[in-house]
Amino acid sequence: MNMQAMMKQAQKLQKDMMETQKKIDAMTFEGKSSLVTVVLNGKKELLSVNIDAESLDKEDIEMLQDMIMVAINDAMKQVDKVVEEKMGAYTKGMPGLF
Repeated sequence: MNMQAMMKQAQKLQKDMMETQKKIDAMTFEGKSSLVTVVLNGKKELLSVNIDAESLDKEDIEMLQDMIMVAINDAMKQVDKVVEEKMGAYTKGMPGLF
């Protein structure tokens, strides 16, 4: 394979990776924990937090804080999974890029 063809292939790969990353960034991921639902985008930015206040006693604030943390971590794991699935095709043999 000549150098020009390799450069062209690398440019196409880079373009495909950028398009895939844009699609992931635009996706939303919902994490849940019994009383809490959070929504993140593919950039792992928190978009919303919903708390089922009807099921919550005022004494349960510490438990609620834990549930929020669990829900956010759940949504972040979903982002990581999609990034790994979609970007893995580009990073075969190159661990640690994403």
